Amino acid sequence: MSAIMIIELLIVLAALYVGSRYGSLALGAISGIGLAILVFGFGLKPGTPPTDVIYIIIAAVTCAGTLQASGGMNWMIQIAEKMLRKHPENITFLAPLTTFFLTVLVGTGHVVYTLMPIICDIALKKNIRPERPCAVASIASQVGITCSPIAAAVVAFVTISNANGFMVSIPQVLMISLPACLLGLFFASLYSTRRGKDLDKDPDFLKRKEDPEMFQFMYGNNATTLDHKITKEAKLSVYIFLGALLVIVFFAFCQMIFVTKGGERVTLAKYMDIPKMNIVIQIIMLVAAACNIMLCKAHPKKAVGGAVWQSGMVAVIAIYGIAWLADTYFSNYLEEMKNMMAGIVANYPWAIAIVFFLVSVLINSQGAVVVAMLPLAYELGIAGPVLLGILPSVYGYFFIPNYPSDIATVNFDRSGTTVIGKYLLNHSFMIPGLIAITVSTIVGYLLTTTLFANYFASLVQTTM
Repeated sequence: MSAIMIIELLIVLAALYVGSRYGSLALGAISGIGLAILVFGFGLKPGTPPTDVIYIIIAAVTCAGTLQASGGMNWMIQIAEKMLRKHPENITFLAPLTTFFLTVLVGTGHVVYTLMPIICDIALKKNIRPERPCAVASIASQVGITCSPIAAAVVAFVTISNANGFMVSIPQVLMISLPACLLGLFFASLYSTRRGKDLDKDPDFLKRKEDPEMFQFMYGNNATTLDHKITKEAKLSVYIFLGALLVIVFFAFCQMIFVTKGGERVTLAKYMDIPKMNIVIQIIMLVAAACNIMLCKAHPKKAVGGAVWQSGMVAVIAIYGIAWLADTYFSNYLEEMKNMMAGIVANYPWAIAIVFFLVSVLINSQGAVVVAMLPLAYELGIAGPVLLGILPSVYGYFFIPNYPSDIATVNFDRSGTTVIGKYLLNHSFMIPGLIAITVSTIVGYLLTTTLFANYFASLVQTTM
């Protein structure tokens, strides 16, 4: 690795670090500074911005934004709250499942903001240490991204994989990521049931409880969405949204079913002249958004002013800048990267999971990690099933607790048990996050090496 390569890599890392310090739009914008230095200062050929993924995010976020504007998301959260309050003793297991599946449905983890105060309230009034369900529920809200059919990370994985010869579909991705991530969250929840001291044995909590004002602050509020009126338009918007997801999944299954056309065996999607999935998702999401606006009273101004749409558009800018910067660097030094990592990739292909995780720690976006690093992984010769198995490893930004959902969770916990920690890394999200991602990645890798055994066998035959 030459001195110039190292200097340019440091510029990339510096841009990502500074962007993460400012957060929000800065991740993408400050990546533009790094890009300008590489292109105009060092003369590197500009990479390709990830336009396909960006278009998908815009369409999905627009649909989710209209769902929120119509009140449909409130109904979904209300249903989740009813389940949690019905079984408060199991809050440490049910809370992460709730935030996980909300993310799977909506494609973004930012729905956790409304639900987290409710989780804390239920735990506190059941005398359960709120840190236990809150921390793992925040982790689960991000883990669900690699299990959502409309999330940028999943769609980008399928699009990039197909372009590199690994013809995987969205349902096939979910068949691996869903069981792997659910098992990872189970072990994280199991650990969380015993973490920290019980409230009646925690001297810090008991001291706060003795203060009348603090007692009123902790126990006087009743966070709930059950008193929100749900209109028929709100319910209709949920049905429209779920219907759109089912249509997307149906078209995705058409990529897996084979029929005979003119004596040739082709997919049902090709037989029916169905466009590629990135186009299908954009069309269906826009149609669903239009239906929400016209039929469900989802006012456009309210949609773009909501947290879901705004956070989604921030993700667009982040992916735009980060992925373009990374592609510019790696595409110019592809051969050097291959030579450096050839031995590691050949003997330990799963080690790319560590790279994905470390990159995610820096850039706070699973979609951006996939778009920026997956093409390089394929260029290095790593088999598609391996990359599918280790897909959960693209979530590592819990490691440094600066992500909005983690910070919000700390603030929502009125008991003060969910903390960042004096030394930054000793925070409430660290161990549940490490358990969830480690288990999910290992299980995903084992599943793919089993289910795609024939794929690996064909690779061996072609190299002989």
